[in-house]
Amino acid sequence: MPDTAPSPAIHPPAPTTRQTATAPPAAALTFEERLALVNMEMTARLNEAAVAHAVNTAHIPIEPVDLADVVTVPLTPTLQPSPASYPTPVAALLQRAHHRLLTGGWCSGALADEDGAHCMLGAIRIEAGGDSGLEADAASVLLDAIRRKFGEHVDSVPSFNDAHGSGRVPMRMLDHAAGLADARGL
Repeated sequence: MPDTAPSPAIHPPAPTTRQTATAPPAAALTFEERLALVNMEMTARLNEAAVAHAVNTAHIPIEPVDLADVVTVPLTPTLQPSPASYPTPVAALLQRAHHRLLTGGWCSGALADEDGAHCMLGAIRIEAGGDSGLEADAASVLLDAIRRKFGEHVDSVPSFNDAHGSGRVPMRMLDHAAGLADARGL
């Protein structure tokens, strides 16, 4: 007969009453350590936001800033010597008109305002000193310079002047027109 010994019973191991070692309580962080951790977390968040902003705005076309639009005159008005004059009469007149707007101020809606500021055409008229032919030539060259830069839809010098909220662009156009008149020998 075969030897049939009872197989040993499989029982789960008996629970032990051994105590597990617990980690000692963590020491509290100092104020500087907490600040360093917050700084690292905020830097990571800001970097993530910068990437998200760059991705979300990558499709938006932007126009480069023209540095000539940046105001570079002192905040307190000071008398400035007039620049060396162009040798041609129309160019010299446009340059003087530019200088008048630069030193006396620019306005829109009128040839001159109560503070003594002038519009583009008002400055040309004052600087022409009553010479209507010289004034007309200067206004014509100025309108040509404006149309070259902004298109043929510009109707007149006064409408261009009044379409702007500040004198930066009108003054710049007077300066461009002076150079154009000089190049033409006017």
